Order: sequence, then structure tokens, then C-alpha cells
Amino acid sequence: MEYVRFGSSGLNVSPLCLGCMTYGTPTWREWVLSEEASRPFIRQALELGINFFDTADMYSLGASEEVLGRAIRDFVPREDVVLATKVFYPMSSKPNDRGLSRKHILASIDASLKRLGTDYVDLYIVHRFDPHTPIEETLEAFDTVVRSGRARYIGASSMYAWQFMQMLAFQKANGLARFVSMQNHYNLVYREEEREMLPLCRDQGIAVTPWSPLARGLLAGTRGSGTARDETDTLAQGWYNQQAMEDAIVAAVQQVAQARGVPPAQVAIAWAASRPGITLPLIGASKPHPLDDAVAGIGLALSADEVALLAAPYRSNEFDPAGRYVLHPSDFPQGHP
Repeated sequence: MEYVRFGSSGLNVSPLCLGCMTYGTPTWREWVLSEEASRPFIRQALELGINFFDTADMYSLGASEEVLGRAIRDFVPREDVVLATKVFYPMSSKPNDRGLSRKHILASIDASLKRLGTDYVDLYIVHRFDPHTPIEETLEAFDTVVRSGRARYIGASSMYAWQFMQMLAFQKANGLARFVSMQNHYNLVYREEEREMLPLCRDQGIAVTPWSPLARGLLAGTRGSGTARDETDTLAQGWYNQQAMEDAIVAAVQQVAQARGVPPAQVAIAWAASRPGITLPLIGASKPHPLDDAVAGIGLALSADEVALLAAPYRSNEFDPAGRYVLHPSDFPQGHP
């Protein structure tokens, strides 16, 4: 596996990142795997050459970090992997246990490090933009996290391009640790990031690591599969609700896959990984074959005609494009996302 440069930073990472939201405890979401069921996938990723692992404090309310941390300690030297975690979402019903205040950020990084069983993370990520906290407070707290050695780099996730640029500009003007990555929502059925965010990241040398490159399994052909996640994932049901367009895109993916003699997931991964400005896709796995398909997809070179066929059915969203994923702490008054 050939490793890639992480934006304009000096960090080298695998061309895939294993997202660990699926690992933790099914008491949080019924489709989440237990620790015993999760560990083989982390081991498989390592054996395939993946060195980049992403989690968040809110995944299984901390259990995902614990599962990932124990697996890494058991399977590989800490310095051989790149660990990322995130902060923003409520961890309890307490009023300060959420958002991007200095109080919450500094408490959250310490709690995440304890759960992960390490004294630093390689990448600490703003999970969502916090409209209730001044960016000055947030960014100075993130700078403190870096300067204290608790994080090597910092990044951001899913926000408007103008919000991200505002934060980048403040960091530069004040000599603060700068975001090196953007983890955004991008795949064949959701391409609104091509408007502003992707050009911005290319201009600023920001690594782009899109989440859900398979559109929560839609592009792999799992819509209507009857799995626990397919039946209960209300977020995906809200995001992917333009069925005529989505069905046409899925049909195009299947057409290319059949012509190539590969699973549809490989085609969707190949498309996402090869788009201008994309550093690497973030994938999840609850069965062995998705990881194998993802690795194979990275090595699959699509022709210009295939790319055109895949792109043709897409129609841009007329409503607020960020409305699918930009959420506020106040959206969760009981403290649980």
C-alpha cells in the first residue's frame, strides 16, 4: 500500500481511513458491534496496511474510543498508527458537556486520551461548527491542545465553507495551530461540496477525507436490505431521499461494476478517491468484504467515459445543502445525539 501526504502537513497516512463509529456498544445504536465483534475489523485493517483510524467521543458515548484504544495497544505499536478523534456533540445532559467552549474542549481531550489509553492523538477534529461559541475561544483552546502535546494536528468536519475559511483566517492572523484537514460529506449522490468546500481546501492545502463515500451503503446496493442499520438509520433516510436520482446513480454504478467484473462498492470508492482535491475516503466496516473492496477500489482506475456515466444522473440540491449535516448543540436538548 502506498501512503499519501496529509494535505500540506508532513504526516503520511494510508489512502484509506477506517472509521470506527460502528465499533462500541449496541446499547447506543442497535447496529453497532460489540468490542468482541469489532476487534477483527481493526486487525484486518492493520493487516491490509491501513494506519489511519478515526473515532469520536460521542460514538457509543466513549465506548468506541475505548474499543479502538485497546485494540491498538494489543495489535501494533502506538507510533505506527495515526489516531483521530473528535469533539462537539453532547456527552451527557450537563450544560457544559457539549459544544466547542474552552471548558468543554480541554475536558474532552483529556477524557478522550484516557479512553484511548494514549497520551496524545495525531488528529483532533472539530466535529461540527458551534454557532454558540466565539471562534476565538474555540481556536485558542485547540491551539492549547496542540502546544500542550495532547494533539499533533487539528482538523475540522462538516461545516459551511465560509465558516471554515473564517477559522483558517483567524488561525493564520494570530499564529495559532492551523487546521490541516476537512472531513466532509461527499459521495456520488451528495456532491454539494464541489461548489465551495473542495476548491477552498485545494487552495489552502487542506487534506480532504470524506465520510460516507458509499452513502451509508446505498452505493453498494444495500438500500432495502433489511439490515438493522438499513431499517433504523434515520439520518441516512433523511440525507438520501431523492430516490429517482439516487436509483439512477446506483444503476450507473452497477453498470460500470458489471462491465469491470467487480462489486459496486469498489466503483464508488474508486470514484470518491480519484476526485480532484480528495486525499482519502473514510470507510466503515461491519463485515470483512467492505475493507477488501475499499482497498481494491483505491487501486481501480476509472476511465473518463466511466466517470462521465457515473456523474451524469446527479442533480444539485435546491435546498440548504448543509442542512443534511450541520447540527447545533441545541438540536439535542436532552444531551444525546
